[in-house]
Amino acid sequence: MHSESPIGVYDSGVGGLSVVRAIRDLLPHEPLLYVADSAHVPYGEKTQAFVEQRACAIADYFVSQRARAMVVACNTATAAAIALLRQRHPALIIIGVEPAIKPAAHLTHTGVVGVFATTGTLASPKFAALVQREAPEVRIVLRPCPQWVRLVEQGVLSGPEAAEAVRGPVAELREAGADVLVLGCTHFPFLRDVIQDAAGPGVPLLETGAPVARWLRHQLHERGLLATQGPGALQLQTTGDADALAQLASRLLGTPMPAGTVPDAWRGLRPV
Repeated sequence: MHSESPIGVYDSGVGGLSVVRAIRDLLPHEPLLYVADSAHVPYGEKTQAFVEQRACAIADYFVSQRARAMVVACNTATAAAIALLRQRHPALIIIGVEPAIKPAAHLTHTGVVGVFATTGTLASPKFAALVQREAPEVRIVLRPCPQWVRLVEQGVLSGPEAAEAVRGPVAELREAGADVLVLGCTHFPFLRDVIQDAAGPGVPLLETGAPVARWLRHQLHERGLLATQGPGALQLQTTGDADALAQLASRLLGTPMPAGTVPDAWRGLRPV
């Protein structure tokens, strides 16, 4: 394994591209292989067993591509499967994402933090443990927002439809006293402007892309695996429609992006 091998990043769809964006900003020389499991989006309302099966299949695929590290750029998949993945591939650097509860607890003045996430994340024991560990004295108000994932997957990032979908959940948490809002799904940063408009200009919106990128850099540096030169190419693959992924990823990342499909030989990644 060497620094020219890719970093694997995956999500149920395009949400993990918010994490890819942060990784590219901090680690511009790293070659990235992004897999959108679009045939099965969204994960948030799937069973834990299903999300685990997808996680294992994609991890195995990354290992076959000699990946140096794997970033599970999905809160639902992290909560459901990160421990299993680390048992399955103990030699691989595996980094997950989790809602930014700790910094939110430090920022709040009202003692109330609002968290937007998927149903799967909010219901997970891992999330409950995170809250108990990092914010035992803070009131956490939860709001699952599966519709927001669908909006991002459809490329609806602004306009009346997005504003209408965001307005109610944001108002609900603000009325409950939340003065800090956590974007607990990697899709949600792509709705940041609409969420900020609904919340008000002084309300912090916390996401996890930058902390994940910093932890990835640390882990690679510790093992002498940082890429220090080269173009840091990004390759996109999907289990769904490659043309749709290319079009949406180009918009989300602000640059033309081709995409391909995951090789058919990896039957565990084919639509079920």
